[in-house]
Amino acid sequence: MLRKILAVSAIAVIASAVSFSSVWAATYEVLMYNKNPDNKKERMVFYPAVLKIELGDTVKFISADKGHNSQSDKKAIPEGAENWKSKISKDYEITYTVDGTYGYFCTPHRGLGMVGLILVGDYKVNYEDVKATKQKSKAKKVYEKLYAEVDAME
Repeated sequence: MLRKILAVSAIAVIASAVSFSSVWAATYEVLMYNKNPDNKKERMVFYPAVLKIELGDTVKFISADKGHNSQSDKKAIPEGAENWKSKISKDYEITYTVDGTYGYFCTPHRGLGMVGLILVGDYKVNYEDVKATKQKSKAKKVYEKLYAEVDAME
């Protein structure tokens, strides 16, 4: 009988912790633009390009300009995290349930440097691995700039 009471109590504690954390979860927006609203010389951008959030938070990718999407870089996400790929010109929402650094890009504009980073909770668990991921063309240069921004946050 005592085991049953303890088991029921444990389930109640876990359920309340899950519902409590979802109450505090936030939703963030990342806009997909043809031009950076703060610097018109920068083209094909996610805004913001670096976003730090907590575990359980949601990011909504908004197609502010047509022709963009969001896709995870399967080589640059934490172990156990699921890949995503949104449809072109469609808004997309994802809730992050695994701590770590997530590299992502716009499928048609990756070569033009349309890439971003999402830092979830303890993002350092795979940050160095993500930094070591090989990138090509302008995406490589933009990622280097984003890594410098993250390193300056520490």
